Amino acid sequence: MLHQLELQHFRSYKRLRLKLTEQRLLVIGPNGSGKSNLLESVELLGSLRSHRCSNDKDLISWGQDSSFIRAITSDEEKIELQFQNSGARKAYRNGKLLSRQLDLLGTIKCVGFSTFDLALVRGEPSLRRNWLDRVIQQLEPIYGDLITRFNRLLRQRNQLWRQRNDVSYSDHHALLDTFDSQMALVSTRIHRRRSRALKHLEPHALRWQKKLSKERESLELKYLPGSLLEGEEEEFIWRTLIEKQLLEQRPNEEKLGLCKVGPHRDEVCFLINGLPARKFGSAGQQRTLVLALKLAELELVRDIYNQPPLLVLDDVFAELDPMRQLLLLEAVGEDHQCLISATHINAFEGDWTKNSQLIDLHDQQKGVWELM
Repeated sequence: MLHQLELQHFRSYKRLRLKLTEQRLLVIGPNGSGKSNLLESVELLGSLRSHRCSNDKDLISWGQDSSFIRAITSDEEKIELQFQNSGARKAYRNGKLLSRQLDLLGTIKCVGFSTFDLALVRGEPSLRRNWLDRVIQQLEPIYGDLITRFNRLLRQRNQLWRQRNDVSYSDHHALLDTFDSQMALVSTRIHRRRSRALKHLEPHALRWQKKLSKERESLELKYLPGSLLEGEEEEFIWRTLIEKQLLEQRPNEEKLGLCKVGPHRDEVCFLINGLPARKFGSAGQQRTLVLALKLAELELVRDIYNQPPLLVLDDVFAELDPMRQLLLLEAVGEDHQCLISATHINAFEGDWTKNSQLIDLHDQQKGVWELM
């Protein structure tokens, strides 16, 4: 659980020091007041990723050279992320600089739900891949290494094609063979983990979809890998198949400059009553589906670690009717620590405001907060 949070020059905040005194923190304020920035800082500590940007420079206040997020957990763990305009971010645990920021993962287990997630069903395949990767990384922090390795191999392999005229034919294909062997191994391990994660998520998501739709809708999560895979999830077999496909697609890759085999081509299909939700689902069905996925993620992380993860709800209440709000409240219960943002306090239905800590950003002054 999160006990204390400190920000400096992070987004719109010059400085914030906040002590969390209740299980629920309600952050109220108009659009542009910084409520999403505050919640984003917590998600960054939990996942090392932001769903709002991909460049660390965007996390630094205008005119500043650096920013940081610091937190203390209920276990007295002190963690910190520093962002710089020049140079890589730095991660600290209990004052010690970590050689890998991935070693920070797991200190705060966090499930986020924002309005951006509502595009999960209808949006591009990359949104669904990124969502699934965030789920897996919660369950297996080392998974981030696999994604980093694959992306690096893919970039280097693409660069090799661009430089093919600088080396002999035999040397070029010998280098491709080396890359293909490594890519096949890493691709296999990513495919296996994505497939397994969906299988673990599906029963939870199905139960919630039925509950949210009053038993009218069933839900299936279908994994469509970007490699042709056969049989069981046996590493040697899948690795051999992928290596063969990488070799066979080289002529097309040389013409198009695109590698069409591997996890970067994966897709996740959501089926409601047997039909693809992206094409045939109504707006209400798609919204229900995303909520079911988030509740499934919440339950899965809780079941595996035997402790409830922190839940971040960023401005989603305007998208949820009172029934869905109450079901979400029921799922969260009293066990989960929640950080919730909304434009007005009357956005909350039911008992969301009961025993809650409230921050009202309508009266913020120059981004400086001391709430200890």
